[in-house]
Amino acid sequence: MRAKDISVFIGVILIVAMLIIPLPGWLLSVLIIINITLALVVLLTAMNNKEPLELAIFPSLLLILTLFRLALNVSTTRAILAHGDAGQVVETFGTFVVGNNVLVGLVVFLILIIIQFVVITKGSERVSEVAARFTLDAMPGKQMSIDADLNAGIISEKEARERRDKISREADFYGAMDGASKFVKGDAIAGIIIVLINLIFGIMIGVIQMGLPFGEAAVTFSLLTVGDGIVSQIPALLISTATGIVVTRATSEGNLGSDITTQLFRYPIMLYIAGGAIFVLGLLTPISDIYTIPIAGMLFVGGYMINRPQNIDKEDLLELEEIAETDEMKKPEAVVNLLSVDPIEFEFGYGLIPLADAQQGGDLLDRIVMIRRQLAIELGMVIPVVRIRDNIQLKPNEYSLKVKGNELARGEIYMDHYLAMSPSDEEDMIDGIKTVEPSFGLPAKWISEEVKDQAELMGYTVVDPPSVVSTHITEVLRAHAHELLGRQETKQLIDHLKESYPILVEEVTPNPLSIGEVQKVLAKLLKEGVSIRNLPIIFETLADYGKMTSNTDLLTEYVRQALARQITAQYVSGDLLKVITLSGQVEKVIADSIQQTEHGHYLSIDPGIAQKIVEKLAKEVEKLSLTEQTPLVLCSPAVRMYVRQLTERYFPTVPILSYNELETNIEIQSVGVVKLDEI
Repeated sequence: MRAKDISVFIGVILIVAMLIIPLPGWLLSVLIIINITLALVVLLTAMNNKEPLELAIFPSLLLILTLFRLALNVSTTRAILAHGDAGQVVETFGTFVVGNNVLVGLVVFLILIIIQFVVITKGSERVSEVAARFTLDAMPGKQMSIDADLNAGIISEKEARERRDKISREADFYGAMDGASKFVKGDAIAGIIIVLINLIFGIMIGVIQMGLPFGEAAVTFSLLTVGDGIVSQIPALLISTATGIVVTRATSEGNLGSDITTQLFRYPIMLYIAGGAIFVLGLLTPISDIYTIPIAGMLFVGGYMINRPQNIDKEDLLELEEIAETDEMKKPEAVVNLLSVDPIEFEFGYGLIPLADAQQGGDLLDRIVMIRRQLAIELGMVIPVVRIRDNIQLKPNEYSLKVKGNELARGEIYMDHYLAMSPSDEEDMIDGIKTVEPSFGLPAKWISEEVKDQAELMGYTVVDPPSVVSTHITEVLRAHAHELLGRQETKQLIDHLKESYPILVEEVTPNPLSIGEVQKVLAKLLKEGVSIRNLPIIFETLADYGKMTSNTDLLTEYVRQALARQITAQYVSGDLLKVITLSGQVEKVIADSIQQTEHGHYLSIDPGIAQKIVEKLAKEVEKLSLTEQTPLVLCSPAVRMYVRQLTERYFPTVPILSYNELETNIEIQSVGVVKLDEI
């Protein structure tokens, strides 16, 4: 622990000790000067802040300083009542400052109390209360704004976390200030009570115990009481002023001094007008010109001095700006930044700007936030932020979705139309622009709003343009999620898992498996539509089999079997599963075609036989699709991944499952078989 931290702890302990232990007069004088110094430092620091959170410790600091001031009041009260002497500082304020006039001192003290209690403290308390309420009310809107900037690519994940943390700290700060302002208010009330106690009981002690005449006792203890009251209220007033400055301070690029000089004197002509008014006031009233003319002259000179720097040649300014821009472009960073590629980019033509412009009713940013949340729940990974921008090279109504700089999808929508999809293959009965639904490739039409109700009555599925785009984005990102999961993203998932399962993570990585090998397993699962959200089970399996093999294909098969309950729930509704199976001869042909090398296993099958297997499988898939059932291929665990390698180019969306990936209570019905004798 550092020495300055220990010094703060010791200081707080000494403050508590002051409430109990009597202090000599010289030590009280030193502590009173320290109190005034601390109050002045806090005031100047508050004036120099650019935003309230730069002095986030202020509520706690306010409590400590208030306790210190009250401890001094207790100590000086004890000294005044016990000895009739509270040190040179208190005596000086009682004699020199108020001129040995008790009534003047009491009036000055009361004025200080009124200023602090009625004006500054009351205002600060109200501002703190309102600021706390407004800050809490504004938190949801600020959070949505951060999410929108994050999805638009304006800020990074780190910047978003920092801004969210700042919003949270602002709410905590203003809430604490709302309560801390009560300390200042209570301190002012305590000051009045302490003065009355010192005055009344001081005179009683002077007369009864010290044997002083009433007049002498009244003068002595009144001067000491007033001196003590004033010497305690001056730092209290400074702290109250600092409190008001902190809670009324808006976020700015400069401190209070620079903001006042910049904003108050922004219009120099106003100084000329004010100076002219003061000059006329001296001419038309009995007020002496000695007072008005110097002030008016200062205003005129100030206006001239402020206005003079604005007379710079505009051509010089333009030249300076061009030089600055040229220097900026010459920096190496200006070129290096161009090398970065955004993970996900969504570009659109100028006709689709209302889709993303919130001021025109566009909600694309909000939809992308929901898409990222939906995919995080479904897939178990965090989709990177989507950078959204317009592109004049696209057609007005066209949009494009890129992943790591490569275009994966492109579509065209009409903002003033609706996409209508027919419930059957019959000829469409409504007028519209023929198109293809971009997400699933279904025939559709863009219809006008006038025939929307008619289309819905006829059984058409009618979708608005934003929903078409968001659905397309969702399906593309879901299909290519494995491309978005790199080593860095895998490291983030592992770190998140390590918070709850540290031992499990230590058994898997960095030994026996590296982050790259774990990433390959997770990517293979995502590529086949298997969620990786259940990371504990995945890592349990990797911990069991990672020591036996580092072949990521085999590890993926083991993980899939461990996720049997999840995979079953994903594809089975009820207790019956209709599948396409492979005959034993077909599986034997595939198994005999597996080649083993030092780099792993791969399928080396005769191209002619492979083509016939694919053609037969295509017929079975088409037959099952005609019955509006999801095609699904079931085979033995030994050949599952090789069947997937054989068919993924032709049937990327058809799931290939093994018997070990299904729960034992599921009834399986084969609705099609790929047989070798029919090939």
